[in-house]
Amino acid sequence: MKRGEMSQQAWRILVVNGPNLNMLGLREAHLYGALTLEDVEQLCRQRAEGLGASLAFMQSNHEGVLVDRIQQAREDADLVIINPAAYTHTSVAIRDALLAADKPVIEVHISNIHKREPFRHHSYVSDIAVGQVVGLGVAGYGYAIEAGVAYLNAQQQD
Repeated sequence: MKRGEMSQQAWRILVVNGPNLNMLGLREAHLYGALTLEDVEQLCRQRAEGLGASLAFMQSNHEGVLVDRIQQAREDADLVIINPAAYTHTSVAIRDALLAADKPVIEVHISNIHKREPFRHHSYVSDIAVGQVVGLGVAGYGYAIEAGVAYLNAQQQD
């Protein structure tokens, strides 16, 4: 699919954000930039709408809330894009919820987790994800949406 091309179906995309992402624009600008989570949501909505997809966007600092929403994706989403944040490296529960949701997953990280502290190099999500976008700032969310819609369209054709 070419950039900007409309999806063949109105895909439903869920974007999930883990702990501390509500602090974007306030914390560690050298790693995460100056944009807020609201800015990221607007970017995601514009990208999804441009591709003819609908978007649900959420953030929580609470693992159980994230697990509950991911499980709900089984019924109301075609694709899950997740920035698990610190839960990337610790949460088997989020991994299991993603598996239970039985939807394609794309993992996003604003910073490059592979260039950071050694404990951040391991992800409980990456091996079950269709792909991973890391280190490209908040633009990575838009790239994940484009890649996700292209993936869904390709799967539909198979």
